[in-house]
Amino acid sequence: MESLGMEPSSISGLLSGLAHPLLGPDHLLFLLALALVGLKRSMRWTLGLLVVGLASSAVGLWLPGLPAAEALVSLSLVLEGLVIAGRLPALTLIPAFALHGYVLSASVIGWESTPIAFYFFGLLLSQALVLTASLVALRRLALDLQPVTKIALAWVLVGIGAAFTWTALVA
Repeated sequence: MESLGMEPSSISGLLSGLAHPLLGPDHLLFLLALALVGLKRSMRWTLGLLVVGLASSAVGLWLPGLPAAEALVSLSLVLEGLVIAGRLPALTLIPAFALHGYVLSASVIGWESTPIAFYFFGLLLSQALVLTASLVALRRLALDLQPVTKIALAWVLVGIGAAFTWTALVA
């Protein structure tokens, strides 16, 4: 937020937390595609992912600087596509979601504790809303979703993830 001319505060922390997952296309796509994985899972699964993501954001504040973290986040889209295609178990998404949470902490390193707390609150709200809305919408549409369509979506996700990864590695 400092780059936008806003000093770290409770309001800027909250706004940054709300917007952050939505501004990165790889983060947003990862959240939306989790609905395809979550079709056969309870909402507790989604809540568990949110807890993992938030905890790993906190870890990212204490242990920043994971090499190639953005490339790994992009590669997580490939992993997610393979889970949706039935090639990997859904539990492999837990470390991927943790990685997303870890990377989302990088923008607030050096802030005071109050703006960080509001950032985490905004982050939790934003991710919860995107995950819940996509799960609810997709569950309604799932009755008409053919297995071949789900597989096609999975492979499109793999392709997008590979392209994002390539871009992150070459840039």
